[in-house]
This record gives sequence, C-alpha cells and structure tokens, in this order.
Amino acid sequence: MKKLFLTALFVVTFFSLSAVSASAVVNDRVKVGLWYGSNALFSANLENSLGEGFEFGWFDEDREFCSLGRTGETQISMTAAGDIYMNGGGAYSSDIPSGGYRFWGGWHVELRGFRDYQEAADAAREYGGYPAWISGEFVARIGSYQSRDEAENGMDRCGGDGVAQSSSTGIVVTVTKTDEILFEFDCGGARNLGVLPEGWQGETSTWFKGYKYAGGFEYARVTGGNINVMNVVDVEDYIKGVIPYEMNGDWPLAALEAQAVCARTFVYGNSKHTSLYGFDVCGSSDCLVYHGLGSGGAGPSARSNDAVDNTAGECLYYQGELVKDAVYHSSNGGATEDSANVFGGDPGYLKGKTDPYESQITIPNYSYSVTYSADELTWILEQKGYSIGTVRNVYISEYSPMGNVKKVTFEGSRGSTTVSGDTCRTIFYSSTYNKSVRSLRFDINGSSAGGGGGVYVSGGGQLSSLNGVSAISGRGTMETLSDGSASVISSSGITTVSGGGTVSRPSAGASNGSFTITGTGNGHNVGMSQYGARSMAEQGFDYQDILEFYYTDITIR
Repeated sequence: MKKLFLTALFVVTFFSLSAVSASAVVNDRVKVGLWYGSNALFSANLENSLGEGFEFGWFDEDREFCSLGRTGETQISMTAAGDIYMNGGGAYSSDIPSGGYRFWGGWHVELRGFRDYQEAADAAREYGGYPAWISGEFVARIGSYQSRDEAENGMDRCGGDGVAQSSSTGIVVTVTKTDEILFEFDCGGARNLGVLPEGWQGETSTWFKGYKYAGGFEYARVTGGNINVMNVVDVEDYIKGVIPYEMNGDWPLAALEAQAVCARTFVYGNSKHTSLYGFDVCGSSDCLVYHGLGSGGAGPSARSNDAVDNTAGECLYYQGELVKDAVYHSSNGGATEDSANVFGGDPGYLKGKTDPYESQITIPNYSYSVTYSADELTWILEQKGYSIGTVRNVYISEYSPMGNVKKVTFEGSRGSTTVSGDTCRTIFYSSTYNKSVRSLRFDINGSSAGGGGGVYVSGGGQLSSLNGVSAISGRGTMETLSDGSASVISSSGITTVSGGGTVSRPSAGASNGSFTITGTGNGHNVGMSQYGARSMAEQGFDYQDILEFYYTDITIR
C-alpha cells in the first residue's frame, strides 16, 4: 500500500514525524536492521532484480510507503550527503582515495517553491541538477560545490533562490558507480529515506550486499555519520528469510513448522532495538539470522516456505499472554533445563525435562571433549575479570535436578570463584585458544571435586543417600541398592555414584595441570531442542506436539 504526498500535506503531518512505534510489528510489517551502528555504511547499493526502477519517499507510522517520486534506474546507491569521492572503480567514500577519483561537494544552488517531485525535476533538468525533498519542501539543487563562495558564483551564472549546504542528516541517491545524482532527501532526522522497488506481479526482489530481499528499504542518518540500513518487510516474508538460516530447510515439515512458530513469536514479542536504532529486530544471531530471499545458490526452500504458510499468524501464548522468550538450541544432550537455572528468570513455560528424542537419531558432533591447561584457564579467567591467581582446580559444584551443570567452582592461588547458569559454559569460551564448552551437560576430568553433596534424580529432587533406593537394573527389573552405590551413564561415560552422593571422577590429568571437559549437546539447554524437534517429526509428531513438549503449558494460536 502506498501513499502519494505533496508539499501541502506535509505541513499538516510534520509535527508527528519524530514518533517511533514501540510495537515490534506494525501493520504486519517488521523493520529489520541489516547494517547499523558500528557497521553503518557510508554508501549502500541496491539492484532491482524483478522490476524496472525504484520509488523514493518514506514509511509512515503505519509502515505504509509514502511516495515522493521515482526513477527508472535499476541500480542505485544511497550515500551520506556532503563531500563525496568516487574512485576509479565507482566506489564512494568520504576520504580521498588512492589513484584517480571524482569529487562533488555539499554546496548547491537551490531553486524553491515546487509543488511536487516532477516540477522540481523538470526545473533541475534545465540546469543539469536534480530534485530534492528538504524539510518537507520540494526544491531543485544545481551543482555540487566545495564551498559557499563557489556555490554563490554558480548562482550568479544560472540564477536561483539561494545557496544551500547538504546537512549531516542528508542522503543523496545516485546511479551506482556514477556521479549522476537522482535525488536528495533530508528531513533533519525526523523522517528516514524510504526506497521501494517496483516489482513484478505483486512481488519484489532486490539485491543488497550479496542477498536478495523482499519489501522496501529504509535509510536512517538521524545524528549524522554513516547510514543505518533497514529492510521493511511483511512479517511472513521475514519468517521465510529466517527459517533456513536457523534450521536446515530440508528437515521434516513439522520441525520447520515448529521453528516458524518460534520465530514468529520472537518477532511479535521483541523490540530490543527500537529505542536505539528505530528498527524492531536485527538480522544477525543477536536476534534471529535473516538473509531475506537468499543469495541465489542458498536460501529458503519450498518446504521451509510451506512451513511458514502452514502456520501463518500463529504464535505461542502462556496464560493468555504472548510468550516473550521462545528460546531454542541445537541439542540438549539428554535433558532441557529450567530457565531459572540458566538465565535467572522463571517465565513458567521454560521448564527442564528429560528428552528421550535426541538419542533416537544421529546428531553430528553430539559429544565433545576439550582440554584446558591450568595456564589457559588462568588467562581466560583474567581476561573475564576474575582475579583468583593461578588456577589449581576446577570442578562442578552443583548439578540441577535434570543432571545439567548448575555451578562450576574455580580454585586459584589467591582465592576461588563460583559461577552459575549459562556462565558455566560461556566462561570457558576463548577465541584466542579456539576452545569452548558447547552445552550445560558435561563433566570435568582432572579435577578434585568438592566434598559432600547429594544425588539428583530427574523429576524427584535431591537425595542425600542412595541407601534403600530402588532402580531399574540393566535386566529390566526393579532392584534395591543395598550397598548405597550405583554406576550411572553421564556425559563422560559410566561413573560411580557413592552412598554419600558424590560422583567419582578420574584424577588422571591433575598431575600435569590439565582439565578435560567432556559433554553432550550444543547450546544453552533451554526451550526447544532443534534436533529433538527433528527426531519427533521423523516419528510422526506434528508441530503442535513438538511445541507442547518443549514449552510447558503453552497454547498455539
């Protein structure tokens, strides 16, 4: 849906232009941040791969596109207005490039008083200029001079109503790899430039940075500097651009449908970047990985698109409210975990449970083992702000009732520290050593575990002793543990649990100052296991079954 705006209408609406919606999705459209912040661009190229041009304008509070004018060019660039250099290869920059270059400055002769885009364009064309939308008025700008004096001399030659300088919030649109300016947009940060590709049979597809995207684009230069680039797209098209990058697009349909509901729930329930950047979600793993229509060779599959269409509009709800954290992970190693034990909050629907499904399929790299020296752990802890001296010991000081790691203790020459929750795995990450602990389901060999403790039984809390406890034996019969000890299967293999409830761990490796961590799974263990969803789908469960298993007491609607 588009609107055509004239200057007269702008006077009525300008007072409300700085308003930013707090909703994550408006009118079933989502704003996705593609390049922003420290990755904002001085210049951004677009290529229309379906239609024959683009429209210029902005997106209003309802995310309807308000059209100002158009171009028939299929390759255009949006560049920060001001002094611009173009090198021999057609790339734009704010700095003088090496080799030959073209330059245009930020001062212009200006003609004013035009009713619409076409009037301004016709007037500008007579002098080799271009139309512009400046603070709610159509003007024609002529020349691109380096200084006011040069612009005033130009006005003496061609006439005009005055000279003007492009501001730090202005954006110029050029034909890509040329110095031909098509349009300039500057509302002082109150409005962002919108660009809408002209499509074919109701569909749009535009190349940007190696990927094709549906919908339109928004360019924000609110406080000067470089340009934040956003994709403004229908929410269902957004979900289609997420699914194949969060889950294999060739997996069973029910698993993809469950993933689609989770992704849709996320985007409707989150607006983490709205206040700072003006968009709803980003396109990276900080939110959900999103690459639109794909890169040509990779992207959404027919099956992943069907999963989105089959679940259109459906989200997760808990006690009548939209779920805010429909989190998921690759695999859990045998059991999911309570959110309270990992992230510190208890929303009610993120409860740990034994997962019988992952073990029924082959999961790549399901088990892992990583060895750290004491020196490596000492350095890693120091880099993360823990000052306990040289690490002498590290051990799991508490397990959750689900058998996942809840607390890890490090002992050093100058003290000790205990970490909990997701930090139990993330604290081991080091890009320097290229090492990490992949899940919360692991054991540590080479440690000297702290004494005491108890035995955790899935779903039954903690037992202070195994004396008198009954268990199902390997023969399938119920037997009582007469000696108060038992062998159990853990992430590192078979270990022995003694009557006092402690787990015996091999001490080999302690002598050479190294600690080997062995575990299963990949991720934070909270919410849906993606491989578990695949396994359930392969066994004939539908996406409702999958979601209702991994998220406690939710409804889907």
